[in-house]
Amino acid sequence: MLNFLKRRLKNEKGAMDKILVTLLLVIVGVGAVVGLNTWVGTETDGVKTAASSKIGEVTSSSSE
Repeated sequence: MLNFLKRRLKNEKGAMDKILVTLLLVIVGVGAVVGLNTWVGTETDGVKTAASSKIGEVTSSSSE
């Protein structure tokens, strides 16, 4: 009986560790997606600004 209880506790501890690791990976994954989305958003704004200024330069120099 005591051995059975020891095995049950070990199995539950292993299962709990797997659940905690899974939750940690989910949290890290969500954080990575949010961070990547924010970074892409800022980079997109920078590229739009650079493209607009370059288009303005090219069109003003070609109209002269």
